[in-house]
Amino acid sequence: MNLHKTLAAVSGMTMVSRVTGLVREILFARAFGASAYTDAFNIAFRIPNLLRRLFAEGAFSQAFVPILAEYKSQKGEEATKSLIDHAATVLMWTMLLTCVLGIIGAPLIIFGIATGLKADPTAFDASVWMTRLMFPYIGFMAFVALSGGILNTWREFKIPAFTPVLLNLSFIFAALLVAPQLKQPIYAMAFAVLFGGLLQAAIQIPALMKIGMLPRLAMNPFRALGDAGVRKILSKMGPAVFAVSAAQISLMINTNIASRLQSGSVSWLSYADRLMEFPTALLGVALGTILLPSLSKANFDGDTAEYSALLDWGLRLTFLLALPCAVGLATLSEPLTATLFHYGKFDAASVSMTAKALVAYGVGLIGLILVKILAPGFYAQQNIKTPVRIAVGVLIATQLMNLLFVPKFAHAGLALSIGLGACINAALLYWGLRHRGIYTALPGWSMFFVRLAGALCLMGGVALWVASHFDWVALGAAPFQRVVALLAVLAACGVAYFGALLAMGFRFRDFKRIAR
Repeated sequence: MNLHKTLAAVSGMTMVSRVTGLVREILFARAFGASAYTDAFNIAFRIPNLLRRLFAEGAFSQAFVPILAEYKSQKGEEATKSLIDHAATVLMWTMLLTCVLGIIGAPLIIFGIATGLKADPTAFDASVWMTRLMFPYIGFMAFVALSGGILNTWREFKIPAFTPVLLNLSFIFAALLVAPQLKQPIYAMAFAVLFGGLLQAAIQIPALMKIGMLPRLAMNPFRALGDAGVRKILSKMGPAVFAVSAAQISLMINTNIASRLQSGSVSWLSYADRLMEFPTALLGVALGTILLPSLSKANFDGDTAEYSALLDWGLRLTFLLALPCAVGLATLSEPLTATLFHYGKFDAASVSMTAKALVAYGVGLIGLILVKILAPGFYAQQNIKTPVRIAVGVLIATQLMNLLFVPKFAHAGLALSIGLGACINAALLYWGLRHRGIYTALPGWSMFFVRLAGALCLMGGVALWVASHFDWVALGAAPFQRVVALLAVLAACGVAYFGALLAMGFRFRDFKRIAR
């Protein structure tokens, strides 16, 4: 498998997802701005997202994919299909029970994670109503996570990468056509989540049928629990749930803190996070997605040299592409925020507040992406306990940093703590891989960083100098000119960075790789 071509294909699909996601956020900002009601929606949406990452995408995928790869390589098609059927049955029944409990207990959940909303009873009630409506979303996403794990193991990456586009299209449709028809327009976005989840689940079915791995769900989950492979997945999921929980608990604590800050804080962080998702998804998620099956195969084949070389390739590509993104977010936070969101109800104050959060997030961007590259180095060896221990330490460190940064930087302090926590996480994962001999760095890293540093300094200087020639908020009166100006700044940065790299000897062919 040509990893470079596969990465380009997955990143291309992810780019479509992120562009449509950005359009959805622009429409959301224009229609709703940043208020108690947008905070209520973001808090309500965060709960099914939390459970999705906790039980479906995150912990389940980390445990399921390496074991599925083992079955596919060593036990044949019949045993593999049986594992898929039984795992799907247990997962779906678990999600059904979780949805029922979540709908019943929504008021307690909202009060627990966003106590600040209680000061506004109307916003609190709206958040509870939207939480109940959106809870079935986690059931759809559990099926999507299962399907993604299967398709990625069969090296069918395009459908899983394209799937999030459907949620974004659902949001766009709701913002443009449904919201204006409702007495409380924000409720349209909750309906969009539910419908988008249904669409994402539906698109998986033809792809699974094509490879002959569409799961059969059984009425008796206890029989499925007797499968040895399912028990093995659950044994690995325990530590994985704990690891994902640490990150999500930290996020929930931060949400609670943000709900107690100035009204709109949750939304400012959400808008900044949307911009962060561009490089995080295009690099971290895409690379992690294609690396995990290849690393799992190398592990089962006992090919330690290939295992180490795959990680080295992923790390070099991450630094090459993620560091200029971090510099761009830090130096162009106001131009990006103003150009993308400064319309309708999203005012100049919100531009300033979102830009501050974006700068803070940018500090930790490299850590956020590196974690998605380094963690699969452990997951592919079915070692989930090490990332768990690290995640717990990072949770503690993040909250200690909140005590220091939030009083000084308010909502931006929360973003800074998350970013720095991710950098600590990445550093500890890297040390663990090196200490255990799982990863051995290939030659040339010192000169690689020297050249990168030179190109980044040039790019940062160009960004600051060119951007300083425009009043980005005032250009709201001429939005087309503002878009052209931002594109010109980004083009100048790209030419400066990649031109410097070429001048210093970087070549595209050096980053090509074929997985064995």
